[in-house]
Amino acid sequence: MRQYVVDAFTDKVFGGNPAAVCVMDEWLPENTMMKITRENNLSETAFAVKEGLDYKLRWFTPGGEIDLCGHATLATAYIITNFIEPEITEVCFHTLSGLLVVVKKGDLLEMDFPSYKLKKVDVTDVMVEAIGVRPLEAYMGRDLLCILESEEEVRNLNPNQEKISTLDGLLLQVTAKGKEFDCVSRSFAPKLNVLEDPVCGSGHCHIIPFWANRLGKTDLVAYQASPRGGTLYCEYQGERVKLSGKAVLYSTANINF
Repeated sequence: MRQYVVDAFTDKVFGGNPAAVCVMDEWLPENTMMKITRENNLSETAFAVKEGLDYKLRWFTPGGEIDLCGHATLATAYIITNFIEPEITEVCFHTLSGLLVVVKKGDLLEMDFPSYKLKKVDVTDVMVEAIGVRPLEAYMGRDLLCILESEEEVRNLNPNQEKISTLDGLLLQVTAKGKEFDCVSRSFAPKLNVLEDPVCGSGHCHIIPFWANRLGKTDLVAYQASPRGGTLYCEYQGERVKLSGKAVLYSTANINF
């Protein structure tokens, strides 16, 4: 079986967020997909099967299947539009988060994702112990979103992963207003056996609604300030968020099992 590894939200290898992509003729048993995912040991491995004109898409982390993943969706669309069906410019994915459409626009891939509804929650001492600094504010969606005072705090963060795993929410998203970009962020997912997600698309379905409302604008350029780094071009549409980014092929391989 052919597997691709794509660096998403970047235009150069060794940047952005790597995802493994398997576009298959038929579904493998779930335990086999989990074994492949754990063997890859990337934050996500995406599995897709064409069903009619569209594709069904599933995302797995080393800790299990998840309901939404931006960078692996972008990576899968990149593979389909460049190697599987290079004549098409739009891919429709049926997922646990509903229908997701990805449109190829030049060297950008634009994804249409659902926004997470954010509920303000109290900043707790446990959050401070986990993050290492006191957030200005905190919100809950699928993930815990913590607003920090400065870009420097986000970039210099060295959180306590064990304590993060005790916080509510699936992932921890930390963000601050940016200098060069509208906002900067980092994403931590020890509950999914991923210490830091280099560029988290689904995390920006929390981050962009917050900053769009706070900054009073709908078009934002976001930067994920992980060691690998990645840029997202975003448009907030209320119930939906459009996330655009570039991608580059890192490797292809044949899986033998």
